[in-house]
Amino acid sequence: MRFIADLHIHSRYSLATSSQLTPEMLDLWGRKKGIAVVGTGDAIHPKWFDELKEKLIPAQNGLFQLKKNLIHNEAAKYGNPVYFMLCSEISCIYKKNDRVRKVHNLVYAPSFSSMARLQKALSKIGNIASDGRPILGLDSRDLLEMVLSADSEAVLIPAHIWTPWFSVLGSRSGFDSIEECYSDLSDHIFAIETGLSSDPAMNRQCKILNRYALVSNSDAHSPENLGREANLFDTELSYSSIMAALKSKDKSFIGTVEYFPEEGKYHLDGHRKCDICWEPQQTKKYKGICPVCGKKVTVGVLNRVAELSENFTQGEISQKQIWHSVTPLKNILSEILQVGVNSKKVSGYYENLLHKCGSEFNILLDIPLDELRKTDKLVADGIERLRSGKVKIKAGYDGVFGSIKVFG
Repeated sequence: MRFIADLHIHSRYSLATSSQLTPEMLDLWGRKKGIAVVGTGDAIHPKWFDELKEKLIPAQNGLFQLKKNLIHNEAAKYGNPVYFMLCSEISCIYKKNDRVRKVHNLVYAPSFSSMARLQKALSKIGNIASDGRPILGLDSRDLLEMVLSADSEAVLIPAHIWTPWFSVLGSRSGFDSIEECYSDLSDHIFAIETGLSSDPAMNRQCKILNRYALVSNSDAHSPENLGREANLFDTELSYSSIMAALKSKDKSFIGTVEYFPEEGKYHLDGHRKCDICWEPQQTKKYKGICPVCGKKVTVGVLNRVAELSENFTQGEISQKQIWHSVTPLKNILSEILQVGVNSKKVSGYYENLLHKCGSEFNILLDIPLDELRKTDKLVADGIERLRSGKVKIKAGYDGVFGSIKVFG
């Protein structure tokens, strides 16, 4: 069975997230987007854990569904049901090899009982109730050991591995390899999350990453941001099948749906306070120092990938994985209407298109252009430009999102 999965999101218990992040709204927006499997996010947080346990029921092997009486009235018109996978992001801040490390890790488990065991273990390390993404003084290697102890099928995937401030390979607080971070347990890492500011082509330039499956997720802080990046599978709808597909890297893990990497907020180097945005060669020219304030600029993902990709081998890029570079449908509608992406006009336009053409991913990826033109010629023109990569790009840097325009 072919389906789309977004396996890294947050709940309303995380900082700077929407109050609309509830199981009911995640189910509804998962249907609108055309996503079959959604990560629960924040399952370590006690209140969110209890809410999930109250509102979800076992559906498939290691997956869950929203109780029928809680499904939103609008959900039926958006097609296929949504399944949930228990997951949580953990922020590990600790000192290793004489440097402070700040690494975000994603943890997954097939049952509430196994997630509860991990929750209990982590509660002895620090306060797991202060934030949906708990901040713990815990070595990432030791977190991995605790995950494996909680359940033999539990999994750890390093999150957005290139983000400068909080990731395993980040320029500010990361390592130079996966092995350096997870030490003797590194063999248990079989997938890595690429993050919004990179795509598979960039990651495959690093020979040190060739043995890992490259996954992409939204890291959504609101229901509407579900699926801004996601994964494509052709396998059974079950926890074990999804993880097996990532471990084997065979055709059952088809690939990913990606932001254009320039749209991510850490693609280039720079210093947003001083309006400095640089390509890597400019950073090298100025020795990484902002000419306005004299402080170090934030080294972005493109530069960091180049730093670790000395052993680049062109023939190893594809590895059977495909990817689609997209921008959210509402961005295209905002261009057409020439109003804000969060305006009522755009929302109305969006809902009307879904009613006529199916889910957002069906419109972005699958619907034949001739069929879409019968409904809306301008949207079809925009989707055609998007699918062919004929877009205008302004790259992001130092926490500032980039932008993608299909009409210019």
